[in-house]
Formats: sequence, structure tokens, C-alpha cells
Amino acid sequence: MRRLVLWDVDGTLVLFGGLGRQAFADAFVTIAGRPASGVALAVIETAGRTDPEIALEFLAMHGIADGEARLDAFNAALVEALAAKATLLREHGRALPGVEQALAAVQRRPGVVQSLLTGNLEANAVLKLGTFGLDRYIDFEVGAYGSDHRDRPRLVEVARAKATVKYQVEFDPRAVVVIGDTPLDVAAGRAGGARVVAVASGHYDVEALRATGPDAVLADLRDTDAVLRAVLDDG
Repeated sequence: MRRLVLWDVDGTLVLFGGLGRQAFADAFVTIAGRPASGVALAVIETAGRTDPEIALEFLAMHGIADGEARLDAFNAALVEALAAKATLLREHGRALPGVEQALAAVQRRPGVVQSLLTGNLEANAVLKLGTFGLDRYIDFEVGAYGSDHRDRPRLVEVARAKATVKYQVEFDPRAVVVIGDTPLDVAAGRAGGARVVAVASGHYDVEALRATGPDAVLADLRDTDAVLRAVLDDG
């Protein structure tokens, strides 16, 4: 049986400090022609949410009522804004400990397809992983992104459909594994019927994540053998 392993990006595999929020601010200037509110930028919740969902709230916080009509343009501006920060991403971002070893180990397992389930727009997810050479471990074609659907719980279904088309194999929900660092990652995996592994490498600790009901919880990805046991349910 094939397995489809889907990783979250920010807080699970990589960190970039406040550069993501700065990209939102830059995209807002492009769309609205005025600076973004520093207060709105500071208080908007981003962890575990999709970029389009964040964008709509961000626009509404600035009194822009036609956010839906501007969403495609905002998404395009967001891609351009993050691409313009490629050098800063390399200088100020980092891959989290154990990530490359974990991705390489999962990739080596027979019958495993490894991709992403992330709120990022696809182009931005590719850029973020490519910054640290992690893109070579990921089949981006079968990933599920904020650019596919703003509702994160729908993204397991999106990834399964893409993987089925590419590999001509039906991926049962029980063969899907979602790994992420927020309660919203856990909820999305649960909604899609997937196995869920929570990783306390972001804003939530082990106990907070355990309370959301994942199948396994890891403190981080440093122990590659523990990652394989949790992700592939190898006992």
C-alpha cells in the first residue's frame, strides 16, 4: 500500500521570523496603495491558517469590503513580495533541527509519496523549501496549498485527488499522514480522515498539541527513528 505523507511548512520544517508578515504588508501596499496598519500586522493570527484566509481578514481589518474581488490580485502580489525577499529568507530563515534527515529518511521508504499540506500559496511553499535545498525531497505536484482551497480541512482531499491522478493509485484516507505544528494542522488531518502527527516545534508545546487528539506527538524532528515510527506507524 502506498502512503501519502503531507508536511506543513512554517513552524514544522522551516522558520523565517517575521518575513512572512512583511510580505503580507508589501502585498497590501501593492493592492491598496497605502501602508498596512502596524497593529493589524502584529495582531492577525497566522499559525495554521491559509494565506487566502489570512488575506481576506487582513483586508477587512483595513476597511476593504471587496476583499473577495481583490483576492486573486493580493495572492499574486504576495508571491511577488516573498520572491523579492529571497536573499533575506536565506539570511534570516532556517530549516528546523532534524528536518532534512527526516525528509530524506521518509523519502527512502518504499511506497511513500512525500509532499506538503500547507496554508502557503504553492509558489511560496516551493520558494521556502528551496531556500534550504529541501525541495529535492518533495513531490510538489501532489501537494495541497492555500492556493488550492482557503479552507484547510479540505486540503487532504485535494492532495489525495492529485496523488491519485499522478500515480494512478487510489490513496485511502487511512494511508495519508499529515504532520504539522498547530491545532489547525491536527484538525485538518482529522477532517480528511488521515493519520496525524503533531510536532511541538512552533508556538504550541507537546501538552497543548496532545490535547487536540493527534495520533502521535513529537517534541521536534531530531530523532529520525522516532519520526519514522510516528509518521509511518511502524510500531
